[in-house]
Formats: sequence, structure tokens, C-alpha cells
Amino acid sequence: MSTVSSELPETSVAAERRLQAVLLDMDGTLIESEHLWGEAEAELTAELGGVWTAEDHEANVGNAAEPVGRYIIERTGAHHMSPRQVADMLYARFLAKLEGGAELRPGAKELVTMLAEAGIPAVLVTSTERALVETAIDGIGLDSFVDSIAGDEVDANKPHPDPYLRAARRLGADPRRCVAVEDSVVGVASAADAGCLTIAVPNHVEIAPREGVVFRDSLVGVDLDWLESLVADR
Repeated sequence: MSTVSSELPETSVAAERRLQAVLLDMDGTLIESEHLWGEAEAELTAELGGVWTAEDHEANVGNAAEPVGRYIIERTGAHHMSPRQVADMLYARFLAKLEGGAELRPGAKELVTMLAEAGIPAVLVTSTERALVETAIDGIGLDSFVDSIAGDEVDANKPHPDPYLRAARRLGADPRRCVAVEDSVVGVASAADAGCLTIAVPNHVEIAPREGVVFRDSLVGVDLDWLESLVADR
């Protein structure tokens, strides 16, 4: 069991380092799990008497469990249930699908390994709740990250900037000198609004261009020099 805690004291990073940390989303960014979420959503919606479409899934990519729960209730008319109850049912289905392991996104493990070898702090910043994080990221290992922020450990989840602001604060880092990596609209909004230089690697959804966001097709070939160049003028 990982010893990473949501109550870690704030620490400081090397002040002279231009790139102070890399903050990484999980679902769709490091692991290929969005299709598993889609399957779980569709199965649960059908159980509750509704139909889940590709458009429904796209509208919820990157969202936390309770907002998805509210969405499913509206789609199915299951108003006798609370968003938390639906979220718990959704999580149970997703966890069962994770038993076979989640496939890693191209370049994900190599990037995390490179950061560890270079001494650049890597933090996992996910909307997924803590109970699922360790299982979901097993292909890389939660101990590969210096810290992790889960969706049920923040006052406001993505697209609010709180998850990324909290990650930077706990490192003692300047968000503007952190690089965030995201795959969804809500995730990019969260990271960019926190002030992080954000790498968008669109997976299942289109992401509109905005200031402070650079786009890549994948994480393959990401190197330290390029990451440092992104914050060179900040």
C-alpha cells in the first residue's frame, strides 16, 4: 500500500530550477481507461432504464464521479437515487473492469521514469477518487510519484483550478513553473486556470486552443529539454 497521503506537509522545491514539477492527469493521459469508463457508464445507464451514447460519454470525459452521477440520473430519470449512490455504482463497475489492468498510454511510463531519473517531481492529479487510484495506476506504480491528489481530496474538482493549485502548493512550487499534462477539456481548464503551462494530448475529445496550452499527439518523445523550454520565459 502506498504511503502517499492527502495530508502531506507543504515542502519546497529547488528555487533555482526553472521547471519545478510536472503534474499529470491519469485517466486518458497516463492510462487508456476512458473506454472502460464509457463501458461502465453505458452498463449502469442501461440498468437504470436509459441509453448511453457516445455523445454522453464525450460530455463527461474528465468529470468527477458525482457530476457524472447527476448526469446519469437526468438521462435515466432515476431521481430516487442520489448522485453519490450512482457514483458508487459506477465506481464498482469501473473497478471490476480494472482487474485485468489498464493499458498505459504511449510514452506515459517513459515520461514518468525520465522525470524520476532527472529529479523532477512528478505529481498525479486526478478526478478519480482515492479508492481507485492505486489500482488504476498500477502499470506505472503510485510510488513513482512524489505525491498524488485524488478527486475526493479537493474542495472543488476539475475544471476548477483547485487540484493543480493544491498540487503545486504542497510542493512549495510556483504553478507557472509547473508543466501539467491533460487529455480533456475540463482537465486543461483546471490546469491552465491554475497558471500551469499545460500540455494537451487530446484522446477522446477535441480541445480548443487557448493561451498557455501546447498540443501534442502523444507523450512519445517528450524530453527534459523540451519540458524545461516550456517554462523558460515564465
